[in-house]
Amino acid sequence: MNVLAKYQLYDDPLSLFSKMIDDIMAAQHSIYLQTFRFANDFIGKRFRTALNRKIKDGVKIVVLIDSWGTGVNESFFREMIDLGAKVKFFQKIKFSFDIFSRNHRRNHRKLLIIDNNISYIGSLNITTYCLNWRESALRITGNIANEFVKIIEDDFKMSNKVYQNKRVSTEKISKNGINIIRDVPGTFQQPVRQAYIDAINSAKEEIIIETPYFLPASLLRKSIYKAAERGVKIKILMPRHSDVMLFDILRNRYLGKYHKKNISILLYMPDNLHAKVFLVDNKYFLTGSSNFDYRSMQFMHEINIDGEQKEIVSLLKLHLDETIRDCEPFDYEDWKKRSVFLKINEALFVPFRHLF
Repeated sequence: MNVLAKYQLYDDPLSLFSKMIDDIMAAQHSIYLQTFRFANDFIGKRFRTALNRKIKDGVKIVVLIDSWGTGVNESFFREMIDLGAKVKFFQKIKFSFDIFSRNHRRNHRKLLIIDNNISYIGSLNITTYCLNWRESALRITGNIANEFVKIIEDDFKMSNKVYQNKRVSTEKISKNGINIIRDVPGTFQQPVRQAYIDAINSAKEEIIIETPYFLPASLLRKSIYKAAERGVKIKILMPRHSDVMLFDILRNRYLGKYHKKNISILLYMPDNLHAKVFLVDNKYFLTGSSNFDYRSMQFMHEINIDGEQKEIVSLLKLHLDETIRDCEPFDYEDWKKRSVFLKINEALFVPFRHLF
């Protein structure tokens, strides 16, 4: 009999989608799905078909989707809703005096929980759009799934309200040597940012940051600079071109400074790099939904896991090694030659950096 490992890492979207749908089709009791983007396309329809079949089998289904990120509405899920599935859209766009900042408070979490036993957590949205991207998602079997279910149920209840107790909403949950770290919108209390800073400050040999959007705020930047000054080898893996062109323009403004601080910038060449992995001294990991930028840490509801589980560290290290093989180093000399027009555009976006 083929017994699956407790931890599996997927970075190819098609393989991941196939495994997720297989697990959905094998579900006996419950399916909880939380995602930022759920598209009306080939992949989105495959997931909907699988969910429709399981609700007919009597499986409990709960789906929570962000209203901004998604490309569907309630009518897309009408069949399963009529059969008893719970489907809700997180924080619908509202018009008010703080329309701009309020509507940036999105639920960016990505979770799939099957039968309170199988958990998926990572970077992947439910859409064909990302089929050629490099992603990162962990499949975990075990009772940590119970904690994820509680989080999704809480998010479902609070999907159109303001969090009343931010301390409770951001408490770290520990299960079997893995910590679940949640972020909710806010400037001062940012647990994921603090986890990054603590790990960077304790680094002795190497830090690897893999992210589609690298634009850290001042406290994170200072920690990274100090680590480099201590002699820690730092590698930043990012896409040559992300899916947000305006972000890339602003990001590129700062790459030269990192280079001069002896921080290695590696650009992923094949397509978009959407994986979110953080590894320190080949010992400590953090992975999940958070990007390494202002917007993710200030405005988003995020969910990540961290810890020192050797099996997870090994999987993530292999993933990062494979990513690096498809990267090219940042060309500082070429960067210095960029046009005045481009430099002006970079500067124009600086006041809005927290919205990217």
